[in-house]
This record gives sequence, structure tokens and C-alpha cells, in this order.
Amino acid sequence: MEDSGKKESLRNFLLEKRDNTSYDLLKIASDKMQKKLKKIYAFTNAQRIGVYYPIGSEILTQNIIQEIISKGQEVFLPKVINEKIEFRRITDFSNLEKGSFDIMEPRDDCEINNSLDVILVPTVGISPSGVRLGYGHGFYDKFLAEHKTTTISLILEKQIIKNIPKSEHDVLIDWVITEDRMFETQR
Repeated sequence: MEDSGKKESLRNFLLEKRDNTSYDLLKIASDKMQKKLKKIYAFTNAQRIGVYYPIGSEILTQNIIQEIISKGQEVFLPKVINEKIEFRRITDFSNLEKGSFDIMEPRDDCEINNSLDVILVPTVGISPSGVRLGYGHGFYDKFLAEHKTTTISLILEKQIIKNIPKSEHDVLIDWVITEDRMFETQR
């Protein structure tokens, strides 16, 4: 369990670093990432896309969600149910309500579909090989272990770390998009 201590201190360091990013810079970076997303074939040709609603200093996904809906693709956001997440379809932001961890989640009456083509995965830190550091709850790793799909992390360049301790349950991310570049992970 030595790795979990390393992960926790790395997570705190990276969150502090990200939290020190101004809203204006976050907005500019998010807009750049939205443009880069369109260059990933798996994303542009997906019919069912999983997206998270941002909290704190996470990359802003509201415009991405809006664009996906306007293109006629289906958008699904995670909802925490017990110790797992499930994805529910939204057709606009009025389908959302405050849920677990004060995160905006789809309402209970939204259609459930966990068979998604692509998922944008919230990320605190990531290595070039796709080892993702999340918030430590394991929701996404559990979900991705059971549902094979293309994964994309939207993350600030300063959140990419050469080595992140990999646990047995960690699921590697397929694509990384920052404000400066995009790449398929080196597996």
C-alpha cells in the first residue's frame, strides 16, 4: 500500500497546481482542447459519448456537451449509485441536478446506457503511458474494467507526470489532450 500514499501526495500536489490556474487560462485551455477533440476519429464518429460535468478547476466541458448535443450525438453523464457510476443520457442542462460530492448529475428519470463509444474521463494527473490519477474513489476504474470503450483525458500540460504509480485495478487511458498537444498513449 506504499503506492497509495505516493498517489495521495501526488494527487494533492497536482490538485494544488491545477487550482492555481486562473479561470481565464482554464477557459482558453478548455477551448483549445475542444478543438483538438474533433481530430480524434473515435470521438467525431461516436454516437454515444460519456462526459463529466466539471467541478473545481477541472477542464470546462459545458461547451463540449453543448456541441455534442447540437451535432445530434448522444451525451451521457455519470451518476453515482452506491459504490459505482452509471451513465445517463441528457438532452440539455435542465436534465441535471446536484448529486454525490456536489457534482451535477443526470436526474433519476434520464435513460441509462453504459454501452458508450467514447468517455472523457476526469483526470488529476496522467503519465505519457496513460496511467491516470483520479480522485481516489475508483469509480471510473471500476466502470472501465467492466465496459470497454475509447477513453480520453482532457488535462493541463502541467498535470502530465513522467511516472505515476500504477495499481492493479488502474485502467489505462487511450488519448491525452492538453492545451498544447494531443497524443495516443504509449502502451
